Amino acid sequence: MKSLTLFRHAKTERDSTSGRDFDRKLIERGQQDAKRMGEEMRKLGIEFDLVLSSPAARAAETAELAGLKPRFDERIYDAASSALLAIVQAADNQTARLAMVGHNPGFERLASRLIGQIVEMPTGSLIEIDIPVGQWSEVDDGSGRVVRFIRPKELR
Repeated sequence: MKSLTLFRHAKTERDSTSGRDFDRKLIERGQQDAKRMGEEMRKLGIEFDLVLSSPAARAAETAELAGLKPRFDERIYDAASSALLAIVQAADNQTARLAMVGHNPGFERLASRLIGQIVEMPTGSLIEIDIPVGQWSEVDDGSGRVVRFIRPKELR
């Protein structure tokens, strides 16, 4: 059994001071939501063997404020669901519980593919998907089931 958690970055500013999307930072509400989500993960005992995060400012800040210790993977930034699925399928099989911190629309589309139904992930939300496979390379469309789906507004 493998477990994949997709954690979408929290609420951000519309534009960065540099004008680059990559540099957009969390607004105050996003910072609070990221901290709350981290507290909820700890309360529920959710732990990961590996956390991969987009290096974009908003994803890195979300991971940090949630108390996660990610390894940054530039392939996650602006990735299509097929590219995200390839990252998952290439994960080390010693990793049973993988988390990724990143962006829509890729995260929504990947989650939807894995569970076989449309998922809408608001900013700061987290979806945990169990996938009954022995190797990450076996993960494919429709192979997972939702264990939990947490939205920040549920924790306010």
